[in-house]
Amino acid sequence: MKIFYSSASPYSTKVRMAAHFAGLNARSVATDTNADPAELLAANPLGKIPTLVTDEGLAVYDSRAIMNYIDRQTKGTLYPRNAAKRTEVDVLEATADGICDSLLAIVYERRSRPEEKVHQPWIDRQWHKVERALDHLEANMPRLARKAHAGHFALAAMLRYIELRFAGKWQRGRPKLKRFLSRFEAVFPDYAQFKD
Repeated sequence: MKIFYSSASPYSTKVRMAAHFAGLNARSVATDTNADPAELLAANPLGKIPTLVTDEGLAVYDSRAIMNYIDRQTKGTLYPRNAAKRTEVDVLEATADGICDSLLAIVYERRSRPEEKVHQPWIDRQWHKVERALDHLEANMPRLARKAHAGHFALAAMLRYIELRFAGKWQRGRPKLKRFLSRFEAVFPDYAQFKD
């Protein structure tokens, strides 16, 4: 089993951490999506990461589909069975992933256009979404008990990514979010393996 990934991708980080935590034996394959590698395209016609390929050749893609696949294969290690608690985890994961969507929109806007064509109102709109969501998370910090769940992995991956691309621009007034990764590492000591 393998997971095609990029070290900078927060969705890849989330999936790789969760697979490791759940005990799913999957080899990580670093992938440059800009090169359109044949092996990735054969598995995922969108050419996107992360993409998980099972030993039987089944391709699973989109990070949430992969997270649900891992959960099913490992008898419920990532999501609670209780419906209300499951909804909380799903919403936390969606919030963290949605922040990443906006952060990536900013990065791509700056990276793919000449400076004179960068659309600052678009960047500002995306950053406002990020700030609203970060403030919401700060005010509604998820409980982190002895066992991590899918929402925790999504939040940790998002915080790693925002620090990678927007260091120093998000922490003010958010002490709980700033402390989350050290708390998360206490529950998931292998986090350090996924920092690069």
